[in-house]
Amino acid sequence: MDDGEDRQCIELEAASVAEAVGLDGADLVDTMTTMFERVIPELRHDESLRQLMVASTASNLSAIFDLLTLRLGHEHVVVPPAAAEYARRFAQHDLPVEALVRAYRLGEHHFLQRVLTEVGERGLDTETAVEVVGAIAAGANRYIDTVIGGLLAIYEDERRRWDAREDVSRRAAVREVLDRTDLDEGTAASMLGVALGDWHLAAVVSIPSGVVDDATRLRTGAALLASATELTPFAVPVDDQTAWLWVSSPRPPAVDDARLEAGLAKRPDIRLALGEPDRGLAGFRRTLREAQRARAVAATRAPAGAEGRLVRYRDVAVASLAVDVPGEGRDWARRVLGDLAADDPDTAEVRRTVRRYLATNRSTTEAARLLHVHKNTVGYRVAKAERLLGRHLDEDRLAIEVALELQRHLG
Repeated sequence: MDDGEDRQCIELEAASVAEAVGLDGADLVDTMTTMFERVIPELRHDESLRQLMVASTASNLSAIFDLLTLRLGHEHVVVPPAAAEYARRFAQHDLPVEALVRAYRLGEHHFLQRVLTEVGERGLDTETAVEVVGAIAAGANRYIDTVIGGLLAIYEDERRRWDAREDVSRRAAVREVLDRTDLDEGTAASMLGVALGDWHLAAVVSIPSGVVDDATRLRTGAALLASATELTPFAVPVDDQTAWLWVSSPRPPAVDDARLEAGLAKRPDIRLALGEPDRGLAGFRRTLREAQRARAVAATRAPAGAEGRLVRYRDVAVASLAVDVPGEGRDWARRVLGDLAADDPDTAEVRRTVRRYLATNRSTTEAARLLHVHKNTVGYRVAKAERLLGRHLDEDRLAIEVALELQRHLG
């Protein structure tokens, strides 16, 4: 026989093997779905969704058998309706698409094991057996790849649609809870599905305008906060560049600052502003206002570098009092500081030293330790600061400290 006849014989044998395996289709569906539930936790569904998983598996197997037994071309491959609906429901339940893809690969592997068993029972010579299995494996793999591609598009479309519907409803409920002063805590809690009697910590996650795939980046910001607090955020997208987040627990939520900063360092396109933990409905509102004011302080700066990726309200609380009128705050700080407000690196270092010096109750030793310099250097810079001010730091100390904070955060 020539090569064409050999190829045809292999295809006919492959079709015969697929047909034989297909005779046990019901058993194959049952075995596969049981395996999915055992191996993949996300596929342990309630009865309604489980029946859809069974229908999806059966429809895919039926399509593969038709493709192989009828020797159809792959241009005929489409996502079966039951499989498409299962992918949509998967997205609606916020289940990871990776689990769905894993099920398809496990199903493909199990199908080929059945094929190997059938081929082994036929007593074919080794070369023919290898070619038959190869032909079936290639056909099944092309089918699975094509269907997975279609399912990923279906999943993402449904996820976006479902998120948008949930986001609109959640955003409306949150705004009502934040704005209505006549709501009691129980009513507000039922509207949001949040235990408002707990402690809350709010964050504002933001991304630069015009960033592509903004929704994914906002979700990444929520994931970073979840990792740093080991709590699941209650998230509300505000617009394409901003989302509000709250984490809640019976005790004040703790933030692993090092983990959060490390995560943000890998994502320079994401900014996070944190409020302070607070309790109850009033605390739920107050911690968000703090996060918003921290974000506003950061927004008054020049384009943010590493310092601007994470802003904590506790670090900018004084500056936030002037953030509504930053120009007036800057002018007042310049008047108080005089030449100490000069915009050059040396004077900026003197201001930094004075802040540490005053924060340590005028201890040159402690300030030097925190700044990693000799205490004589601290003394020299303090003396220079007093020359630039034209007065001792003891004179009008509170105003000087406030002005230094405004200069630091408002520029």
